[in-house]
Amino acid sequence: MKLGQLASTARDLFTAKLVYGDPVERDGTVVIPAATVFGGGGGGAGDTDALPVREGAGFGVVARPAGAFVVRGGAVTWVPAVDVTRLGLAAAVTVVALAGILARRAKA
Repeated sequence: MKLGQLASTARDLFTAKLVYGDPVERDGTVVIPAATVFGGGGGGAGDTDALPVREGAGFGVVARPAGAFVVRGGAVTWVPAVDVTRLGLAAAVTVVALAGILARRAKA
């Protein structure tokens, strides 16, 4: 795949469909899921006529659920997604840090 083809493929990948899911309707309520998306890429090629030609490129995408827009009775509300793993990790780090501080104070 040539660099231009890769760039075109990457451009097609980064669309609103990557961020917003298909709306789901039930009992008069519409839910539109949304995600936080980060991406980037790069590439390069040699500037010589010598063989083999050296070209390279790559890109990456990270997507996480962010929440959902809820449309009910003509009003739109935002319901954030809760990342329980991240909350648990933050709590564990806090507990370890506090234990370290208390242990240092006990030695003094």
